[in-house]
Amino acid sequence: MTSTAPGRFIDIHVLQTIPYANLNRDETNSVKTVEYGGTRRTRVSSQSWKRATRTDFQDRIGEAAVRTRRIGEAVERFLRTDRDWPADLARRAGQHTAAGSSIKADPPSPDEPAWSTNAMVYVPETAIARLADLAEQHRAELESAHDMKKGAKSVLPKDDIDAVLRSTNGVINLFGRMLREVDSAGVDGAVQAAHAFTTHATDVELDYFAAVDDLTDVWNEDAGSAHMGDQEYSAGLFYRYATVDVGDLLTNIGGDLGAARTLVPAFLEAFLLSVPRAKKTATAPHTIPDLAHIAVRTDRPVSYAAAFEKPVISAREGGYTAPSCQALADYAATATRLLGTQGLRAGAWAGGDLPEPARLGQRCDSFPQLVAAATTAALGEGSRQ
Repeated sequence: MTSTAPGRFIDIHVLQTIPYANLNRDETNSVKTVEYGGTRRTRVSSQSWKRATRTDFQDRIGEAAVRTRRIGEAVERFLRTDRDWPADLARRAGQHTAAGSSIKADPPSPDEPAWSTNAMVYVPETAIARLADLAEQHRAELESAHDMKKGAKSVLPKDDIDAVLRSTNGVINLFGRMLREVDSAGVDGAVQAAHAFTTHATDVELDYFAAVDDLTDVWNEDAGSAHMGDQEYSAGLFYRYATVDVGDLLTNIGGDLGAARTLVPAFLEAFLLSVPRAKKTATAPHTIPDLAHIAVRTDRPVSYAAAFEKPVISAREGGYTAPSCQALADYAATATRLLGTQGLRAGAWAGGDLPEPARLGQRCDSFPQLVAAATTAALGEGSRQ
């Protein structure tokens, strides 16, 4: 670690009920599932929930990152709209930007309307303006250059483009970046996120729907629909888990504890309250967690997914929330007994009533209070930037 932060890992465990929805579809538009403990569970991929978290996180810290193969086209649009460049020259600048880095680029195709990099770039949103600045500096060369052709050399300096592609911000420093084509551009992510899955067995339901043609209805013509189809949905109580490696984060940000005290709570809050957006207009699955538990550890991360290897059975009066919370608390106690307490710096929780809440540490009245307590336990006292 590059700092004397008291904690190394921040584990966040969430139990959240999701009603009739399809948060994350596969290539056939089907609900994603996983076979676990001999039963089928509904699943939401880590990529799906992490993207929802990242979008929320960006709003919270006021920074954004862009993942795209169309960085050249972004520069072209920026030069046209923000710098008043002629359309032809802006397009040429975008072409030379896309083809000028170590990543190289492909010419337009039926699938890609403009030059696109051979790999996705992931850069701060401000990088687009920086690349436009580079084009401004070399405007004379661009004016005398030809439109880019495959295999031709860009008039823009490769090292300068690569330097922009190496730039980072809070989003990239937390979530990481893979970009092998540009030397020293990779960033080890400080966040690890698991696929969410239901604590109990689930069934997938097929919903048949029809769209009525309004004019056919008004004109009293033969009954019929303009469109018919079906869509899979499911519902259940999900276990969600992520961990923040404080050491990796501090390495990425040069040991800046003040910046970490901004990034960590923003991530924890975003992870707690974000929901993937798939089919949101048809299902509005905007629930909040039933229970959140955060543990700060000095030794290693600890997932509680094994608490639900045996599928939870609904309570006698119905519902999976109470038995799932109990299973989580029981497993937390078992993990603490087996690992000992030397690696557990702090633990706290917020949510509904639990039979034995002490197993999850101190109770907090709200999620913001829970996040604040975990941040202090992991990073020590100090103000957020």
